[in-house]
Amino acid sequence: MRRVIVDYKKLTPEVLNLLTSTYPDGYGDDDIIVFDNHKNERIEAVEVKTDGTIYLVKVGSKLQYTMTNFDANNEITTNDTGHVVVEDLNEEE
Repeated sequence: MRRVIVDYKKLTPEVLNLLTSTYPDGYGDDDIIVFDNHKNERIEAVEVKTDGTIYLVKVGSKLQYTMTNFDANNEITTNDTGHVVVEDLNEEE
């Protein structure tokens, strides 16, 4: 099985949908996996699985914002590479 580390900036609509269906009430401390990457940087992520891939989605405030504001029934804005576009939290100020 393939493992892929994904940042919120690289989420596809499919992975975001899977993430919000796996954690409908949000994720908690028990859901977070902590590991060191190849640069010895500490990474915190939540895990979602498909048939052939395990996605480790990096945890952060923008991920929580994206999951909270995601509605599977609404159209999702994606960029030219197919990743979900997240509005900058500072733009509202």
